[in-house]
Amino acid sequence: EYDLVDPVDILTPLEKSGFWDGVKATKWSERRDAVAELTKLASTKKIAPGDFNEVSRTLKKLVTDVNLAVAVEATQAIGNLAKGLRTHFSGNSRNLLPVLLEKLKEKKPTMSEALTQTLEAMHKSGCIALLDVIEDVRVAVKNKVPLVRSLTLNWVAFCIETSNKATVLKLHKEYVPICMECLNDSTPDVRDSSFSVLTAIAKMVGMKPLERSLEKLDDVRKKKLSDMIGSATDTVLSSGTVPTSSSGAATSAREVTDSSTMRRSAASMLSGKKPIHAAAPAKKSGPAKSTAKKTDGGPQSKASAAPEIEDVEPSEMSLEEIEERLNSVVKTETISQLKSTVWKERLEAIGMLKQDVENLTELDKSAELLVRLLCAVPGWNEKNVQVQQQVIEVITYIASTVKKFPKRCVVLCLLGISERVADIKTRAPAMKCLTAFCEAVGPGFVFERLYKIMKEHKNPKVLSEGILWMVSAVEDFGTSNLKLKDIIDFCKDTGLQSSAAATRNSTIKLIGMLHKFVGPDIKGFLSDVKPALLSALDAEYEKNPFEGAAAPPKRTVRALDTASSTSAASSDGLPREDISSKITPALLKNLGSPDWKLRLESIEAVNKIVEEAHKRIQPTGTVDLFTALRGRLNDSNKNLVMATLSSIGVLASAMGPSVEKSSKGILADVLKCIGDNKKHMRECTLTALDSWVAATQLDKMVPYIAVALGDQKSGSEGRKDLFDWLSKHVSKMSDPAEALPLLKPSASSLMDKSSEVRKAAETFMNEVLKICGQAAVAKNLRDLPSPTMAIVAERLKLSSVHEGISDSVKTVTTSMSLPSKGGLKNIKPGLNDRSSNVGKAASQRGVPARASVTMISSQDSLQSQALFNIKDSNKVGQHQVLQLAKLYIEFLYLYLYLIVQEDRERRVLVRKFKFEEPRREQIDELKVDLFKHFREDVSLRLWNSDFKRQIDGIELLQKALPSSGKEVVELLDILLRWFVLRFCESNTTCLLKVC
Repeated sequence: EYDLVDPVDILTPLEKSGFWDGVKATKWSERRDAVAELTKLASTKKIAPGDFNEVSRTLKKLVTDVNLAVAVEATQAIGNLAKGLRTHFSGNSRNLLPVLLEKLKEKKPTMSEALTQTLEAMHKSGCIALLDVIEDVRVAVKNKVPLVRSLTLNWVAFCIETSNKATVLKLHKEYVPICMECLNDSTPDVRDSSFSVLTAIAKMVGMKPLERSLEKLDDVRKKKLSDMIGSATDTVLSSGTVPTSSSGAATSAREVTDSSTMRRSAASMLSGKKPIHAAAPAKKSGPAKSTAKKTDGGPQSKASAAPEIEDVEPSEMSLEEIEERLNSVVKTETISQLKSTVWKERLEAIGMLKQDVENLTELDKSAELLVRLLCAVPGWNEKNVQVQQQVIEVITYIASTVKKFPKRCVVLCLLGISERVADIKTRAPAMKCLTAFCEAVGPGFVFERLYKIMKEHKNPKVLSEGILWMVSAVEDFGTSNLKLKDIIDFCKDTGLQSSAAATRNSTIKLIGMLHKFVGPDIKGFLSDVKPALLSALDAEYEKNPFEGAAAPPKRTVRALDTASSTSAASSDGLPREDISSKITPALLKNLGSPDWKLRLESIEAVNKIVEEAHKRIQPTGTVDLFTALRGRLNDSNKNLVMATLSSIGVLASAMGPSVEKSSKGILADVLKCIGDNKKHMRECTLTALDSWVAATQLDKMVPYIAVALGDQKSGSEGRKDLFDWLSKHVSKMSDPAEALPLLKPSASSLMDKSSEVRKAAETFMNEVLKICGQAAVAKNLRDLPSPTMAIVAERLKLSSVHEGISDSVKTVTTSMSLPSKGGLKNIKPGLNDRSSNVGKAASQRGVPARASVTMISSQDSLQSQALFNIKDSNKVGQHQVLQLAKLYIEFLYLYLYLIVQEDRERRVLVRKFKFEEPRREQIDELKVDLFKHFREDVSLRLWNSDFKRQIDGIELLQKALPSSGKEVVELLDILLRWFVLRFCESNTTCLLKVC
């Protein structure tokens, strides 16, 4: 019909009508009449396209006019323009939508109705598509006014219901997270509207799009959503008609089957059961029957039985019905006196009722009826304080005595009790009653119901004193049974925004008490409050320092329902936000862009997303993000690598323990950055590791760190920094045995050419030795090669080593006595075996031996002694001597090659080869062995700083070779080590003698 109608131009008659002058008039009636003229002109079926931009801007101002009649008329005019122009009005509709959604806060029925009709017309006419207005809807559902949030969701539900399936399939990914967030809203109307949107989506595309989101719902909400979906499907089925044709009948039957299947799958998914499919054909009835038999009465039926969900909303019950059902419990005259207008009679009656209740043996059966009776007579409008106190005491006794106190009773009493808390005369018993409610049904339920009561109550005392009670409740019960997101939002939106100083002070105390249990992470949720309040909060944090597990609750909840216990068990404290919708394909693509500016902007966008989520995020949808960030760790731009490391640290802190599964081994790539030669890069890497260890603990990082310690590409500075970092954190490990796999790569680092790496590795291994003990360390290191084991045992001063280690290593820790100041003349040949002296030298590393060697006065006494002391020296082993001889030959060949090639290398490049300078402990060890196994005058010559004396010592050895060949072979390892020491010097004469 629309296409067949001729378009009508309304802009020309609008100019002639004086519209532009009328909308600028000061009198509201003139403005209304001008807009009414536009409304009349726009009511035609089809409007000719034109430039309506100025008209739209004018209407946008008039919608917010102070006069309600003008605003209503302007809203209706927008609706008519949308109907007449359709898609030609889409651009203007997008500009007008935020104003219209904001105006939904208006409570006047005429305005509310006009807005609803206009918004629906804009969608039905094709002016607005839900996919194009996602951000506008997001802003509206976060509006401070609950009415705006609920009516916006109602409009979204209408739009989904009037859209086709293909459109809903495209938009559900954006709108389901919005609805899931609104399900936690403190206003029931908002929650109901959110359920309506989810129901509309399920009706259009089935339950599959909701599967992942529904896992986060508790049982009560699952049941409600299941009922709404089921009733919506029943309505569709009952309102449909059955066509008479055979093809139509088949189509109708198929639709009915599809709809019922959708309803069953929804209910089964929400309740945790598998969907029950239609019965099989008759020939398969046997197996089906046997399956049914197995299911009945067995363990499977117990597992599949859904927990009964308590109905918390009290139903209506008249006073006459209550009296009739309590006839056998409460006397008729007691109830009559409770209705009396004389306060003394009411006080006497409530005292008698209290005695009757205390004497009841089966109080559970009558608990709800008694509470209903007291809410009716004398009721919460009772003016006498004594009667009020007695009523509260009776309810408190019932709540604390019965095995299961119904939540309906709490709902019946909360409004009256909260008003009694505001009164100083009844405050103490009322607070005690609220605490009894928390013990009976859990503080989470009581808090959730109190939020709305306190926010909407006209008496500011109800809010301020109610928050003060919440402070004591958090201190008594802790935070494990509370929804922290709701309580933080309540504090921010209501408590801290209050104009009453008492309410703000109470809220600050409540937040301080939360800090005691959940820690400094709560500050991230309050970063946007006023600076003055932030200062007050910081002072309150100092009064309530974080105690965590060290602050156990003083009271416990007697019986938790399934939903509460589950949520308490799975919660890790503060709420985490799902950011999967913000990790868009465009963001991931830009992280790999060739333009470094785009890559940097994307990394900063990731940080902003985490910041907006109060640095508390869920792992959902972050796997692709970590994969993209992993590629940036190898970026050619070092500044981007450092920015990426910072983002990874922020993500780890925000995600907590779940970061390990989502990151897919990104830690290995992070640790590679520790080998960079820039100090700032290494510092960024260590900062990221600090965030990681705080989130996942060091135990789960050990496999990656062990690989990094053994990687030579890490560089000496990187490994040194990593050892220092490990030394700080290893003592905090929950299971010290998890650090043992790091010992072998650390032992290898004790032989590193860098002294700083050796020192850092030794410090770390000593820390491991402190927490694990000598036995565990020695057992873990017993497979090391003998030379490495000798150094490890000497550095760590192990007192015992397990069997299987060579004899030379077993004696590493044996004690030795260096020669006294009088010299070595008192040492007799064969006094100690040589192998023990090797060990003694190792255990005495770093001890100077200059004072222990002196010249002997009589040369004759020296000549009378044997040149060599080789008793038991063969314990060193022929294999070790051969190895040292091979080492000496390699040094010799290398030295000769360098002499021959010296001129050529001088001509080509200045690349002089230098032997590594021997370490001090090696020199001391050689000196001790030399003086032990060689005659003193020979030792003094060989160890003299004057090269001439060294040559004299070599000549003495040459003369002894023909007659003492066997002894020289036994002591060849000492001679070779001394030769290597000479190679490190530059005296040519001595070197020629050595060669």
